[in-house]
Formats: sequence, structure tokens, C-alpha cells
Amino acid sequence: MQSLFIHWNVDPVLFHIGSFGLRWYSLGFLLAFLLGYYIMYRMFQREKVDVKYLDSLLLYIFIAVLVGARLGHCLFYEPDYFCTSEHWLEIFLPFNLKTGQFTGYQGLASHGAALGILLAVWLYYRKTHINPLWLMDRFVIVVALGGAFIRLGNLFNSEIYGVETALPWGVVFVRNGETVPKHPTQIYESLCYLLIFIVSYLVYLKKDGHLHAGRLFGWWLVALFGARFLIEFVKEEQVAFEQGMALDMGQWLSIPFIMGGLVLVWMSHKGRLPEETFIKNK
Repeated sequence: MQSLFIHWNVDPVLFHIGSFGLRWYSLGFLLAFLLGYYIMYRMFQREKVDVKYLDSLLLYIFIAVLVGARLGHCLFYEPDYFCTSEHWLEIFLPFNLKTGQFTGYQGLASHGAALGILLAVWLYYRKTHINPLWLMDRFVIVVALGGAFIRLGNLFNSEIYGVETALPWGVVFVRNGETVPKHPTQIYESLCYLLIFIVSYLVYLKKDGHLHAGRLFGWWLVALFGARFLIEFVKEEQVAFEQGMALDMGQWLSIPFIMGGLVLVWMSHKGRLPEETFIKNK
């Protein structure tokens, strides 16, 4: 049976140019933005919405994802370290202040990125009057695709994997010194997110862009964070304080998104959400 397990020892760096190395994770991040932009561009063209709005939105989202993901990790998973007078600047600086050692921005949380995106879309609505629900119904489609790429990046980094398993597709993460097969939860999540992307995009195409405001966004929240909630049961604890918890931090953070999604679906069916593409600030 041991021979059926996958021994994973892939270099997380795709190639080097001098001291610079392009990581598979960074490539996945880049592809997520490029493909996401292209799909959104086609959506705006299909619905005859000026693409100039999309160009400026990209900057909002890019900053929101990076800042939100970083703050989410530091505040949700390692507050004891980062929320101190000695280390708080390391939230923003890619090195250890005490030792001067370069660490990079190790630690990004998808829930923080999600909150950052929601804030960015709200701020963008205040500037452009684009209905934030209209925008999110379309934007979440490409977010799911981006999530699939990011989780594959985690696989190449040999990080965020699951507990020990005897299943034949278990993966031995050799670079981390593992000697027993673990659940490849990065692949589980990537496949779930890819499926959510395909289903969401097919719904959009079938409806030819004529969506009830907030409904696709709501179901997307339920599906994506519901999948995340379930997969967390076979994922290793990310931080020490999760040991002994009935639900880990990822699951606790997923619950509000799932509940919010259900509320959006209910409000959409009741006709309580604005349907216009552009709405004025109140």
C-alpha cells in the first residue's frame, strides 16, 4: 500500500534569475488576476457596461487582497505575536525587526482577503455608484477561479495540508520532513473552487447576465465557505491555540460568511435587494 502514496518533493521556486526566484505560488497569484480581469472584461462588454470601471476596480481589489489577507493572518491566527509593541511593524515589513532576517510576508489568510474585497467593493460603490451586489454577483465567479490557483500554489509550497491518512492518494510532503501520507487538502479545496467557478460561470452564461441581485453571490458564499468548513475537519491545525478546539479558526471564520450568504439568498427571493446596475449613494 505504501507504494500508492505520492511523495511530493517539488521545488516551490519555478526558476531563478540571479537572486530572484519566481515561486509557483506567485505565478498562481498572477494568473488569478490576469484571467480574472479577462473574464470580467468580457462580462462588462456583454452587458454594455463601460470597461473603464473595471480598470480602476482592479487597483482597489489588488490592494484589498494583499492587505486584507495579511491583516487577516496576523490578527486571526497570530495576534499574540503581531499585536505587540515589539513585532507589530512586521505586519507590514517583510523581515524580523529583532534579528533583521528577511522573512517575506509569510502568512496570508483567505478570510481576511474576503473581508478586504468586500470593503474595497463598498468603497468603489461610494465612488462610482455601481451596485455592489451587481458587482459581487460577477466578481465572485473569478474569485473562485483565483482561489483554485492559490491553493495549487500552497501545494507547491508544501503547506496547509491535512492530517495523516491511509487513503491511496495521500501525499508525503518530503520537503517538510514528513514521513507519513497526509490529506492533500490544497487539492481538495482547489477542485472545489474550480467546480464552483464552472457552475457559477455557467449560471451567468445561461442567464445571459440577467441575474437577480445578490442571489448568485449568496449561493457562492454558502458553497465556497461551506466547502472550506468541511475540508477543515481533515486539515492540520495552523496555529497552536487551535489544538483541542471543536472547530478551528478557519471554520469559525467561515460560519459568518455562510450565514450572510443565506441571508442574501433569502432577501433576493423576497425582492428586498436593489436590482439596478447603478444606484445613487444615500
